[in-house]
Amino acid sequence: MSAQTGTQASTGTSTGAGAGALRIGTAPDSWGVWFADDPRQVPWDRFLDEVAEAGYHWIELGPYGYLPTDPEQLRDELGRRDLALSGGTVFTGFHREGDQFTRAWEQALAVAELTTALGAEHLIVIPDLWRSDVTGREREPRTLTDEQWARLAAGHDELGRALAERFGVRQQFHSHADSHVGTHAEVERFLAMTDPRWTNLCLDTGHIAYYGGDSLRLITEHPERIGYLHLKQVDRALRDAALAGDLPFATAVAQGVMTEPPAGEPPLAPVVELVAGLDPSTFAVVEQDMYPLADLGAPLPIAVRTREHILATAGPAARMR
Repeated sequence: MSAQTGTQASTGTSTGAGAGALRIGTAPDSWGVWFADDPRQVPWDRFLDEVAEAGYHWIELGPYGYLPTDPEQLRDELGRRDLALSGGTVFTGFHREGDQFTRAWEQALAVAELTTALGAEHLIVIPDLWRSDVTGREREPRTLTDEQWARLAAGHDELGRALAERFGVRQQFHSHADSHVGTHAEVERFLAMTDPRWTNLCLDTGHIAYYGGDSLRLITEHPERIGYLHLKQVDRALRDAALAGDLPFATAVAQGVMTEPPAGEPPLAPVVELVAGLDPSTFAVVEQDMYPLADLGAPLPIAVRTREHILATAGPAARMR
């Protein structure tokens, strides 16, 4: 993919790109949205208005049902704000017994039919958490048996193949805090057990850093498996306290563990620059977990500053289109 190099990255106003520039987007998560319907969340039309005002072009769908699910309505709402869709999200529990594929496929059908109608080519897949993100209660053991690992890997490869064959969509697996694939070692094991034709990574810098993992090392050692990025930073002190106190991830988020760049870690520019050198067609979507949102006015200025920070520090490796 070729494009022109932006000349105003230092001011955060660039929309051009060099040959090795990633497409930078944002997501409902950065506006405090975790659920399809929650009165504490920013209304969907305000979210779209503010994304456009903040200067982004690409967005993710977020939880299915938050944005309009009628493709013509969504196309109209995005089009009149000059926005476009990079992908959607589903949740899976392939490590469990029973017909987990049907559950995953029913979600995937709805999301993929909507997102591909608007030109998106990626489906971000998040494994079920062992600890509830609503109550904080443990729902199952924290680690998987070898048999469960085998089911997990086989299920994702089956889903990825089905998505590719029916929709031409790429499955991007998202490791997650409080899930069975969260630590650096668990991500490595997952990659070793899955087929790169069907299953690759949505590498989330914040979730990798939550357990002390190294995003740059994962990219360097598995360049062919990095299909998508989520850009976020973790507050080291809050992270360390959360892990020491065995706090649920949702509790840590409410305390501000995912923080506005550049206050946290890891630095985002090296990640953007490294992946841009591998595949400039990759999406890099900004996410800053802020649920529940105490102030509905908080996300917009943070989104503007984050966009400007990434463009200023990553320079020609980042673009908005």
